[in-house]
Amino acid sequence: MSAAKKATFLISSYDQPMDFFERRFLSQGFRSIAGIDEAGRGPLAGPVVAAAVILPLPEFHEELQDSKRLLPEKRETLYEKIMEGALAVSTGLVEADEIDRINIGRATQKAMARAVRDLTIQPDLLLIDGIVPIPVTTAQRTIVKGDSLSLSIAAASIVAKVCRDRIMLAYHEKYPQYNFAKHKGYGTREHLKAIRTHGCCDCHRKTFRGVTSRFFVTLKGEV
Repeated sequence: MSAAKKATFLISSYDQPMDFFERRFLSQGFRSIAGIDEAGRGPLAGPVVAAAVILPLPEFHEELQDSKRLLPEKRETLYEKIMEGALAVSTGLVEADEIDRINIGRATQKAMARAVRDLTIQPDLLLIDGIVPIPVTTAQRTIVKGDSLSLSIAAASIVAKVCRDRIMLAYHEKYPQYNFAKHKGYGTREHLKAIRTHGCCDCHRKTFRGVTSRFFVTLKGEV
């Protein structure tokens, strides 16, 4: 059976506890649950990074939430706690040149599948943020806004975000003219102006609107 047929799309309430889905599926007989999320679908530069995290449930009690709602300092603190307390953590990434070849949707699925396959403990259930299943044979449940509704997915979102931000800081050291340290590759006005001034570098996604020369014409006088 294909992954798409195995996945169940779940939408739930923000009023429930963050471990609601984990407790629900543990009660159904699943024993090892991995949360899956990504960071970096939208930027004009850098990789898309996915993370897979298996937490020691129900013992893990850290107050996790969607990484986008956290200040960088808080994300770093929670990242360290996840890395210390998780049963298994893995990341997978797809670089900009491959994103250009296969498109960002397929690249995101590929990064997630890589993260799952590199886990030192193989889960029997994946909880995935969003609505799209990934190409692995493990049982899957996709959860809309899962990074705000699932403890395991929230942990994965934090790991993916911190890892990607660190990669972009390294790119900043190599290419300081783009100021990746500030915008992490997203299409801010400052970033678009830098691309128009300096051209693109090897970590830019050449097929993305905002990097192509055709879009520079649209922006003339506006950036």
